[in-house]
Amino acid sequence: MPYSYEPHYFEDLDVGQTFESAGRTVTETDFALHSMFTGDWTELHTNKEYSEDGPFGERIAQGPMTFILSTGLFQRTGIVERTVVAFLGMNYMDLPSAVRIGETISCEFEVAEKRDLESRDDAGLVVVDVVTSNHEGEVKLEGDMKFLFKNRE
Repeated sequence: MPYSYEPHYFEDLDVGQTFESAGRTVTETDFALHSMFTGDWTELHTNKEYSEDGPFGERIAQGPMTFILSTGLFQRTGIVERTVVAFLGMNYMDLPSAVRIGETISCEFEVAEKRDLESRDDAGLVVVDVVTSNHEGEVKLEGDMKFLFKNRE
C-alpha cells in the first residue's frame, strides 16, 4: 500500500480505500510521558521489577496508549491535515496483544463507511477501520474511528 501525504476531503475518500502509516518504535520515554500525561502510574506499566514477575514478564503499554499511538500514526499519513473537523469516537476497539518497549508498530487504515449528514453541509461522516501491528505482524489493536471530514469548498 502506498503512503499518502496529501490532505483528503470527504469527496476524496472512497469506501475500500486503504492507507498505510509509517512505522514507529515505542520507547521508554513514551511510557513515562503517557503516565505523566494521564496520571496512570499502574505498576504493570511503570515498575520494571514488579512487572517482570507479572503475567507479561515485562512492562506493557496501557491500552489507551496503544490507541493514542494509532491515532498519531493516522495523522502522520497526512490525509487528515486541515481536513478533519472532529474525531467522533469508535464503535469498537479490541486490544488482542500488549505493546512493549522496543516494538515498532505501524497501522493499516481502510475507509469502511462514508455518508453525508443532514445536520451538516460542510462535512461528512467517515468511518475508518484500523489495524495496528508490530514489526512481526502481531496485531496490537483493531477497531474503527469515526471522523467528520470537511467537504471541498
